[in-house]
Amino acid sequence: MNEIYYPRVDQACIRDFGFLVTDGSSFFSEEKRDAHHRIRRPEDGVPAFELNNRCVHDRYTIEKRVVSDPFREVVLQSVRLLPSGEAPLRLFALLSPHLVNGGADNTGWLGEYKGIAMLFAEGSGTALALAASVPWRARSAGFVGVNDGWRDVSRNFALTDCYDCAEDGNVALTGELDLRAAGTKAVTLALGFGRTPAEAAYRVKASLAQGFEVAMAEYAAAWRAWQHGLRPLDREVNGHNSYRISTNILRAHDSPSFPGGIIASLSIPWGASKGDDDLGGYHLVWPRDLAETGGGLIACGANEDAKRVIDYLRAIQEADGSWPQNSWLDGLPYWHGLQMDECAFPILLVDLAYRNGVLTPHDLDGYQEMVRRAARFVLTHGPATGQDRWEEDGGFSSFTLAVEISALLAAAGMAELRGNAADAALLRDTADAWNAAIEGCTYATGTALAAQAGVEGYYVRIAPPEGVGGKIAIKNRPVDATWMRAADVVSPDALALVRFGLRAADDPRIVNTVRVIDHVLKVDFPAGPCWRRYIGDGYGEHEDGSPFDGTGIGRAWPLLTGERAHYALAAGDIAQAHNLLKTMEQLTSLGGLIPEQVWDSADIPARELVRGQPSGSAMPLVWAHAEHVKLCRSLSDGVVFDTPPQTVRRYIVDKTRPRCAVWRADIPVSAISAGQVLRIDMLEPALLHWSRDNWANVADTMTHDTGLGLHVVEIPTAGLSAGTRILFTWRIQASGAWAGVNYEVAVV
Repeated sequence: MNEIYYPRVDQACIRDFGFLVTDGSSFFSEEKRDAHHRIRRPEDGVPAFELNNRCVHDRYTIEKRVVSDPFREVVLQSVRLLPSGEAPLRLFALLSPHLVNGGADNTGWLGEYKGIAMLFAEGSGTALALAASVPWRARSAGFVGVNDGWRDVSRNFALTDCYDCAEDGNVALTGELDLRAAGTKAVTLALGFGRTPAEAAYRVKASLAQGFEVAMAEYAAAWRAWQHGLRPLDREVNGHNSYRISTNILRAHDSPSFPGGIIASLSIPWGASKGDDDLGGYHLVWPRDLAETGGGLIACGANEDAKRVIDYLRAIQEADGSWPQNSWLDGLPYWHGLQMDECAFPILLVDLAYRNGVLTPHDLDGYQEMVRRAARFVLTHGPATGQDRWEEDGGFSSFTLAVEISALLAAAGMAELRGNAADAALLRDTADAWNAAIEGCTYATGTALAAQAGVEGYYVRIAPPEGVGGKIAIKNRPVDATWMRAADVVSPDALALVRFGLRAADDPRIVNTVRVIDHVLKVDFPAGPCWRRYIGDGYGEHEDGSPFDGTGIGRAWPLLTGERAHYALAAGDIAQAHNLLKTMEQLTSLGGLIPEQVWDSADIPARELVRGQPSGSAMPLVWAHAEHVKLCRSLSDGVVFDTPPQTVRRYIVDKTRPRCAVWRADIPVSAISAGQVLRIDMLEPALLHWSRDNWANVADTMTHDTGLGLHVVEIPTAGLSAGTRILFTWRIQASGAWAGVNYEVAVV
């Protein structure tokens, strides 16, 4: 076991907790390194576990059952050590506390509570206690790599040097269990947590007195009741119900003390190689992942859970209407990038919840301010993003554009419900203008890559302000291999244009892009195809299988197989969508957990890397499990579950053309179609000084405050001939300062 979380799911309290086995004289074995492992759930839909760890030399088998006490902050294990021969074996529990979300600055010691011998640790206001249903034969608290129990037992086959305390360091607690006292019964170990050692010890004693079976029964009953209320989208895969595992994952990553605050993963990618400088791992809240997870909860019918997600997002929204790149559960930002899709996704989640009856019209009123503030931020800071959804590059991303535009339309619909026609019109005009600009920003033609794939062009992964001919920095690569031309980098991200309803699945530009994606990013496994994130990706293990350390090689993501299945469904290829769902379910751990990435090279047994099986990246990835749940729902419904109907109607059915072109200093346009309105957007009140005849006649117009952060002037072009230039500059009202430069937009 590793990374038990307390008091909330963004604080990992241990590094690992396992067992050592010896014969007392000549044989030493550590179950995590020296055993074959099997894991199963005793009941579908209940995340309790049975583990069978068989020694690689067939000297023993350890059978475990693991459950969280539903009444107390205690993890219980029911353990049997089964020797293969007649000679008795000795069993040692080895626990590595990380109570400060890291290895340093922990203190461990031996103690008692109400006459029961326990092992204790404390750090940063959190304490743990470990006790068992049988006595300890010996106990020790030592420093890792210096005088810890692992070193002693591995060398001497017993605890020969026992230490009472290890203070303020990287510590390990070790205790030998008196198996003779158990007889033929299983031994129960209780690992409890609290704010103080006494609180943790009390919980351990109470949990042991209650017993493992009572805790298991109550725990299973509660999970069974929750699962019973969900949609029956069950699927049998490799002896387990993949749908119920995914719903478990979504719910288990929530935190009781911060309802709705679902973290990205109860894991740290390549955690075995990480030090204390990586405090966050993936046990943080990413608003994008959270919104996707909220959609998964709606898809499976967990409506109250989904509503708590929206409430949580409302609570951690920043004053300016944005959301942090990621944060601790209390909303305190961890990293400080700006990702515009994360600022738009919560709007789409509110809209999805309303359309699916999770929110009533009365409920919707309570989220209108959150939606309006978010829309204001998107209006004033989009459509370019500081970082794409992979948190690496800034510019114009087809994925981010799709989320922003569909979110603006969703916000417009909600504004209209409240009778705010002016907001609705501004939001729709902006969405239309940004939608019409997608190809100009992100579609490349006539490249070598297009020629290789036999297509005319394709959507690029992301483009800088100068366009697809400019260069982007590919992160996680050696310094001398950082920069690539935007036109040479493709990604499955463009499928979002279909997923969010901006382009039809059979649009030739989409079809072209899919061909290119398959040509360069698809990886075929025995289970089926999976896709890498983009050309040149460096986020993954190195060629030799060593862990990602800031550089590496990006591997295939099962999440992208789910997204591709949704595209197949949108394109009407139901059979392919079903096959890709099966593939996604096969690219999992033995316990059915969907990883962030799977290993896509030849097997490296020494590093436990097997082609088509999980790599050392995050597992489970909650976002991937949400995608799996949504895919199950989509295939059940026969349509993509989370596609917004507003965009489909406006851009695919009605083929709405933009009424205006939008010019802003950071996103200038150089040309406008004759008959369109040119809308000049300012972020503060200003006097626009402009002309349509090379300054022969001049107009001065004050900007209009839209109430959504934009101060605008609209210049009509009706009657103007092609080739006319609209010239303008401005004076800021507050300071009186002029822009100091003339701008122009050509009528074409």
